[in-house]
Amino acid sequence: QVQLVESGGGLVQAGGSLRLSCAASGRTFSDYAMAWFRQAPGKEREFVAATSNSGNTYYADSVKGRFTISRDNAKNMVYLQMNTLKPEDTAVYYCAARRYLTNYSDARLWNYWGQGTQVTVSS
Repeated sequence: QVQLVESGGGLVQAGGSLRLSCAASGRTFSDYAMAWFRQAPGKEREFVAATSNSGNTYYADSVKGRFTISRDNAKNMVYLQMNTLKPEDTAVYYCAARRYLTNYSDARLWNYWGQGTQVTVSS
């Protein structure tokens, strides 16, 4: 089992920045691919960014150039730096983990999830 706890969400004005954190515990963190998904009210959960256990990164087109995913294997942490935020980025953001990074944008293939953290971007 892998336990994930997100933090860092909040209310920010459009154009601002936030940094989300996800603390992992329970298994060898460096063995796992990690990702961020988000879900807005009335919408399906959507892929935001992922990082393989070796540090390769992947992004949704909607956040490319604005968001950066990173991991610190020594601290069992994964981060999402979000810059130039837009109102359409408003959602609950979830951290996810799985062993193998294939079809990374499919939420159904991720095994472990955190409880989510709310990000609200005002216009």
